[in-house]
Amino acid sequence: MSLEHALPARILEQVLAEGLSVGAHLPAQGLADRLRVSRSPVNAALAALHAQGWLRREPNRGYFLARPVAAPVHLIAGQLQAPAPDGITATYHRIAEDRLRGALADEFSEALLRKRYGLTAAQLDTVLARIASEGWAEKKPGYGWVFSPMLTTPDSLLQSYRLRLALEPAALLEPGYRLDPAVIARCRAAEHHLLDGGIDTDTPEQLHDRGVRFHEALVDGSGNPFFIDTMRRVNRVRRLLSYRSMRDRSRHHLHCEQHLQLLDLLERGRQADAADAMRDHLQHTLHSIAALRDLLHAEPDPP
Repeated sequence: MSLEHALPARILEQVLAEGLSVGAHLPAQGLADRLRVSRSPVNAALAALHAQGWLRREPNRGYFLARPVAAPVHLIAGQLQAPAPDGITATYHRIAEDRLRGALADEFSEALLRKRYGLTAAQLDTVLARIASEGWAEKKPGYGWVFSPMLTTPDSLLQSYRLRLALEPAALLEPGYRLDPAVIARCRAAEHHLLDGGIDTDTPEQLHDRGVRFHEALVDGSGNPFFIDTMRRVNRVRRLLSYRSMRDRSRHHLHCEQHLQLLDLLERGRQADAADAMRDHLQHTLHSIAALRDLLHAEPDPP
């Protein structure tokens, strides 16, 4: 069974295993960590469970268990739909590209999206739930939606990398820096997954999420809330251009090797060497992104 088909059942199994009751909060990042997957497919699975009545969604708060999971999950697994059919995923990326092109205004209505993309009410709910959970749009009080500020030009993406070039090496040099061995193991496994074929087979959002989780995990080890908050804000606003940059994946093999080198240095407590390696890694990424300027400007391929 594919990941997208299995995740809703795995989430309900987790609910059973933890003995959660109706009203319990199901945070996407916590589930992603426990199930050892990236956050993007978890968000899609939560949206699917919401559409099927297992969960309720509260704006700006997330998903909560709406009804008890009493039956063994394998007895209801056949009723669980795939969280993100190809058509829904394609629509999600069309909305992202239209936003980058300036074809969608800052504020929009659900009726506009349904008409523009030919969506049913359930499909629209799934797409908007995913977009909202990723932070690039939110529901307005009362009526309508608004897109969050996002990076939409190659120059703005390069500026974000220059900020990271100043921030991330400094985070590794913070007094008392410590990266939990379990985090190192999880990050290392993710890099080996990519080198074993994931670079070619993962979706753009999966590649983006794996990179985000790696760099945020390393910054989290600093324990400095200002570094951590800044890093998360930067990653949130670069998502759409990051998707577009995934059309050229040739640089990812080297990036994985550099990530593994960073983990080895941090595991041995060599923070200063790790900071130098992080600086080199981000410099290389900055140059790679600069070389992709034409690609980042390019229009999407026709559907």
